[in-house]
Amino acid sequence: MTIRVLIADDQMMIRQGFTVLLNAEPGIEVIGQAVNGLDAVAKAAELAPDVVLMDIRMPELGGIEATRRITGPAGASVKVLVLTTFDLDEYVYEALRAGASGFLLKEASADELAQAVRVVASGEALLAPNITKRLIAEFSRVTRAPRPPLKDRVGVLTERETEVLSLIAQGLSNAEIAERLVVAEQTVKTHVGRILVKLGLRDRTQAAVYGYETGLVRPAGY
Repeated sequence: MTIRVLIADDQMMIRQGFTVLLNAEPGIEVIGQAVNGLDAVAKAAELAPDVVLMDIRMPELGGIEATRRITGPAGASVKVLVLTTFDLDEYVYEALRAGASGFLLKEASADELAQAVRVVASGEALLAPNITKRLIAEFSRVTRAPRPPLKDRVGVLTERETEVLSLIAQGLSNAEIAERLVVAEQTVKTHVGRILVKLGLRDRTQAAVYGYETGLVRPAGY
């Protein structure tokens, strides 16, 4: 299946460059470009892309609010991959909380860009890079003190599911979790699916953010 991509960035060179790079990749097609957040929301509704490459800083409507609107109930199947210039951009964490499935530096190579699109489109979420784990941990630490776990929601998970959620929040992939727990990878996938359903979360990225915000996982050094 071809992954349909919408690129939202106020810089024409960025839009055109990413379009050329992605259209050269097998199984990926850029179906539209948006020049600001409002345009991105409108075109996401019109074109129904699989993935939106979303710049954070744009006129009219910023990438965070655009992400929130695009990933709302009406666009639950659309994945947003945030584009940023800085690896510790203060807005990236808020974008993840708004519904983004991951983020990517604009200086990424063509191969990294294509891989990021494929990872996000598959529903795995872009959490593997150490930079993402560090960002989630750092900004959950400095923007708010971790609260005690919310028993009314975390309490619906089994002991094993709680353990898996903790490992997701640490940035481990399904294969890494399976190795850590000495179980089959398919078993981990089943646990992940149940966690998302029970907690009403859209993907692994949201699960990771949830793990930090509820205090289930403590940021390093906290």
